[in-house]
Amino acid sequence: MTTSVKNNFLPPSLISNLQQVLISRNDAVEHQSTNSFDSTSSLSSRSRNAKPNTANVEPDCSKPVLLITNGEGIDSPGLTFLVQALLSDGRFSLHVCAPQSDKSVAGHSVTVRETVAVCSVEMNGATAFEVSGTPVDCVSLALSGALFSWSKPVLLISGINGGSSGGRNMYYSGAVAAAREALICGVPSLCLSFNWKKEVSCESDLKNAANVCLPLIFAAVRDIERRNFPESCLLNIQIPSCPLANKGFKLTRQSLWRSPLSWKAVSANRHPAAGQYLSNQQSLGIKLAQLSRDASAAGAARRLNSHRQNVEIESVGIAGKLNGQQTIKKYFRLEVLEKETEDADDNLDFRAVEDGYVAVTPLCLSSTDQSKIETQVSNWITVALGRRQ
Repeated sequence: MTTSVKNNFLPPSLISNLQQVLISRNDAVEHQSTNSFDSTSSLSSRSRNAKPNTANVEPDCSKPVLLITNGEGIDSPGLTFLVQALLSDGRFSLHVCAPQSDKSVAGHSVTVRETVAVCSVEMNGATAFEVSGTPVDCVSLALSGALFSWSKPVLLISGINGGSSGGRNMYYSGAVAAAREALICGVPSLCLSFNWKKEVSCESDLKNAANVCLPLIFAAVRDIERRNFPESCLLNIQIPSCPLANKGFKLTRQSLWRSPLSWKAVSANRHPAAGQYLSNQQSLGIKLAQLSRDASAAGAARRLNSHRQNVEIESVGIAGKLNGQQTIKKYFRLEVLEKETEDADDNLDFRAVEDGYVAVTPLCLSSTDQSKIETQVSNWITVALGRRQ
């Protein structure tokens, strides 16, 4: 290896010394990188910062590029099993860009006026990054050209998320929002969710769910390349609680069902230090809305009077009548309640999943295209999954 230093009228002896130093450093870096690869290649789990210079990595042009993200974070088992299943097949070049932590109910939010941190991670052979922002941040960044060198992937897959994304839960779902963002950017997308049942489901079910979805993923990539895949919609796919016993894929319509929400007043000594609660139900872990001192200009104006006394109460009913020098400060906890599914049309998403089908619900950016898209997706599923893979 040769290394040169541009001569900006420096003494020849100094230039020679600089060249020797740079050569020595480059040789040391190469030796260290080789040893690092040998010592970490046998590890089954990923390690942060294992490939600090993997930004703008050239993908294998001989394989279709898939972009993987999710809502529950890069460490979630659903994403891990999905990546493992796709890598074991060997027909795709995988790139992962997922939230650093659980953002399952971030909706279609983006991070503005703040810096988003991105860190490379090792994930069983896939080029992977964790992002401190939301699922939509992950997709937007990945497709911007600032992180990866390719113009765009063949397909984006969001999942596998452990919880329902059907019905009106879809509007809260960060996973669905990630798939929607890809569609807005002109990239076909799938959102995969597993109908997790508390105290019944286990991680092995997520692995089975990944294998169940492979035929649909293969068919989607194949027909996207052939320009036979339905456009102007994303496919919201929900896998039943017993993946291997599923009754097949079924085209469904989005229902009006939603997990019931319950706000409860709590006392100050039960207010968590982290400032938030997560639901026990993994399908919709809606976070506590934090009441910060900078919530609004009106709130800031009210706090200009430093002589007022803060009084913490559980509810207005308990407060009684307060004098003009007191400010009310309350704490609330949001819980997501479990609700039995009701009798409804068999073609609705949540009903089909409860009946044991893999529900495939097309979601459009425009409601005026819904009927047309449903017909296109129905025809595509019939033909695509009817072929031998």
